[in-house]
Amino acid sequence: MYQTLLTSVEDRILTVTINRPDKLNALNRTVITELADVISRIYTDNDIAAAVITGAGPKSFVAGADISEFLELDGTGGKSLAEKGQEQVFSRIENAPKPIVAAVNGFALGGGCELAMACHFRLASENARFGQPEVNLGLIPGYGGTQRLTQLVGKGKAMELMLTGAMIDAREALSLGLVNHVTTADELLPRTTTILKTIISKAPMAISRIIALTNIAALGDAGGLSREVAAFGELFDTADAKEGAKAFLEKRTPEFRGS
Repeated sequence: MYQTLLTSVEDRILTVTINRPDKLNALNRTVITELADVISRIYTDNDIAAAVITGAGPKSFVAGADISEFLELDGTGGKSLAEKGQEQVFSRIENAPKPIVAAVNGFALGGGCELAMACHFRLASENARFGQPEVNLGLIPGYGGTQRLTQLVGKGKAMELMLTGAMIDAREALSLGLVNHVTTADELLPRTTTILKTIISKAPMAISRIIALTNIAALGDAGGLSREVAAFGELFDTADAKEGAKAFLEKRTPEFRGS
């Protein structure tokens, strides 16, 4: 179905594998276009409750952008490239109503780090490496890196990483809050899907609102508390909320239906 992606669905979890191992899964125009398509599928396909994004091979999640495409770009082309990526892929991942998690299995540099950060949270294998080395090319992150890295690790550390172009390993990423868990390579996808199975056993409408409100909090939106109150009230009109309370009182597992 895709030139640069592998996709599979099991237990309502879509696994998306960026499949350019000979290029360390670098992002080119085709990858961005195909990611945009698969993200739209996540939004609309009721048989998909969650997704994992990972990279093919043992070395790399996504080792940045395909630099060979940069040589033909001028200022207008560079802006267009960033806008397309942000609008069609990175922001769509961040704001998806279903959980999308990055399973980082190696290098996550430049656009790869930005792709991981756009996901709702991240797991990393022990060989993962993270960085925003765009400054080495005379550039800056263009897919949201300056914003999301600062949100996740704080201004000082984000500034240092972007200004030096340095890489950090999985354990440092864990200590900074950039990733949630570090596993062996073999455990990475099973651990990720186990967490997602727990999440998707909950009420879908509650999940979508938690994602949206947490994104608002990350942006420092002063209206977050009032929007939380409104969403809290709205959920009381759902069948899932009634089912959740009833199941709790009856000491049984709730059967949520997304309504």
